[in-house]
Amino acid sequence: MTVPPATTTADRLPHALDAAAVAERLAGRRPAVFLDYDGVLTPIVPRPEDAIMTDDMRGIVHALAGRCPVCVVSGRDRGVVAELMGLDDLIIAGSHGFDIHDPQRGVIEHEASRGWEDLVAEITRRVTDGAAEIEGTQVEPKHASVALHDRHVADADRPRVEALVEAVLAEHPGQLRVTPGKFVHEIQPKIDWNKGKAVDHLIDVLDLDHPDVVPIYLGDDITDEDAFRALAARGGDHREPGLGILVIDPADAAARETAATAVLSTVDEVGRFLDGLAR
Repeated sequence: MTVPPATTTADRLPHALDAAAVAERLAGRRPAVFLDYDGVLTPIVPRPEDAIMTDDMRGIVHALAGRCPVCVVSGRDRGVVAELMGLDDLIIAGSHGFDIHDPQRGVIEHEASRGWEDLVAEITRRVTDGAAEIEGTQVEPKHASVALHDRHVADADRPRVEALVEAVLAEHPGQLRVTPGKFVHEIQPKIDWNKGKAVDHLIDVLDLDHPDVVPIYLGDDITDEDAFRALAARGGDHREPGLGILVIDPADAAARETAATAVLSTVDEVGRFLDGLAR
């Protein structure tokens, strides 16, 4: 029987920049790095299209990718992530891992990579039409989902956003799910696939399942918990578990239950951590 990975609140976790336990886990082993995009490689911004990675962070990620495997695993559409990063030589798993592409291998197929296209097109049209009547909403069509952003919606209109999401779910009973996010409702096919499964799949495809490789995942969102749990569950069978690093404001840490191993507080600290790995 598989034992669920232990969780704790983020305020109880060590800091990844000064944690002896992190350094100990990495000693004598090669890292394989998996990165969320928003909130990790760039700060969360009011307009998603403005989340452009800085030149410094771009240089750090590029240098790291020259020394070890680096993959970006994002809820965003894969093409959007590539454009915002300004890098075209990284493996990117977009749409929460539904859409994976390797510049050398091309599209990386998996059990959930096709068969839902017509459903996604239909709900994208439905959400777009409904959101047009709610001021402040922003619809982001994606490869395998549609995201309804409500950061700029007036408080009085937020129930209308919730009602729209519930209506779309009711029109497709049992076929859809909503992935939580910050000021966003992401509607996608109800398929047993998430960032954690995408990371496990990439570890296998890239032949990284070896005792001398330690997979590391950096993320900030609730959806990243699937990846933290997946890496924690890799322990056993003479394997060490991977490292999950949660990027979180210390003010929010006490309220966040997580399966991560350590924390970082800011995107700047992410840069310092990744730069240290690269060096």
